[in-house]
Amino acid sequence: MIKILKYTEYLYLIVAFFSLYRIFTDWNVDRNNAYLFVFFAIVSAGMFVFRRNYRKKFEQRQQDNKSN
Repeated sequence: MIKILKYTEYLYLIVAFFSLYRIFTDWNVDRNNAYLFVFFAIVSAGMFVFRRNYRKKFEQRQQDNKSN
């Protein structure tokens, strides 16, 4: 289960980097589309941080339960 959570974190990071790429390529061509990808980049980066924090807390809780 924890390995799956680890992979989903990096999926969010990949989406954020792809969104950044699209922002730089579309900025002068279609500004409205670029703003949409700004939103995706911010949300994806936030989800990466949130999921990573959640997974680490989950791992710590499991480790604490095993030691007791």
